[in-house]
Amino acid sequence: MNFSTIRGRMLSVLGAISMVVLVAPVFAPAAAEPLDPNYPVCLQKWEWGGSSRISCSYRSWEDCKTSAMGLSATCLTNPYWSEPTSARPLHRRPAPDRGW
Repeated sequence: MNFSTIRGRMLSVLGAISMVVLVAPVFAPAAAEPLDPNYPVCLQKWEWGGSSRISCSYRSWEDCKTSAMGLSATCLTNPYWSEPTSARPLHRRPAPDRGW
């Protein structure tokens, strides 16, 4: 093999890799909304490296505090939750109004 053949193959591989890098974000799935509006309380967990995750799946402060126990986490009020408005009352607790 001579130098021009090797160079041509390397450029072909480099071109294919750059196409994949440029096109991959177009087909990547969109991030889902982590704050579920059906639950009034969220749990924010800090992870190694400084990132954090928020999971809104708690109906009460007590449930959230139980899950947060022993973790680097805190409970938050879900800003997207709104009390249901219907003629028939649902047996839901009102939104928590205190921090933890």
